[in-house]
Formats: sequence, C-alpha cells, structure tokens
Amino acid sequence: MIRFIVQAIVTMIGLWLSAKLVPGVDFNSNGSLIAAALILGLINAVVRPVMVVLTFPITVVTLGLFLLVVNAAMIGLTAMFLGGFAVDGLWAGVGAAIVTGVVSWIAGAFIGGDEKRD
Repeated sequence: MIRFIVQAIVTMIGLWLSAKLVPGVDFNSNGSLIAAALILGLINAVVRPVMVVLTFPITVVTLGLFLLVVNAAMIGLTAMFLGGFAVDGLWAGVGAAIVTGVVSWIAGAFIGGDEKRD
C-alpha cells in the first residue's frame, strides 16, 4: 500500500510537470491532479499490461519506441475518465509520457527498489 501511495505521488509530480512543460496537457485543480494520478496508477496496473502484450510485435519492430505510444494512450485514457484533466492529442500524450517517465526514473533512482536486504 505504501508503494502505491509513493508511486501515486511520483506520478502526480510527473503529471504536474507535464502540465507545466508540455503544451496541450492541463488540469483544473489540485484535486483533479490527485485523481488523475490515482486513476493513472490503476489504469497502469490493469489496462497497460494487456496493451503491452497485445502490441508486443510492433514494440519489437520499433525497438521499444511504441511503448511511448502505449504510455500516451494510458494518459489519454485517464483524461477520458476524468473531466478535470485534459490531454489534447497524441503528441501531447507522448510528451506527457516522456516527462512522467523521466520523473519516475529519477524518483526510482533516489527511492530505490524492492531489493531484499541480507
């Protein structure tokens, strides 16, 4: 449960930074930003694995770059479910996916993983 909360906070920071840096990504209030982070976490846990498996052949052909499109689609799906969060088009979604991914990568470097301690 703690891991999900930390991941939601990191995702919230990534979405906030995306709204500041990427044109076409916007949110109405802090509540909608929090809701977007929670919904995106649930979508990434349920829908994204199915999409990754279904799009595996094209992901292999594009050497993994198609995962950006999958991530952008998950952010767009979040925007469809939530009225206070808007993503205008595929390229805004790809930009938000890149920014959110970089923020998650940096946070993962500082937070660390689930390595077992001996």
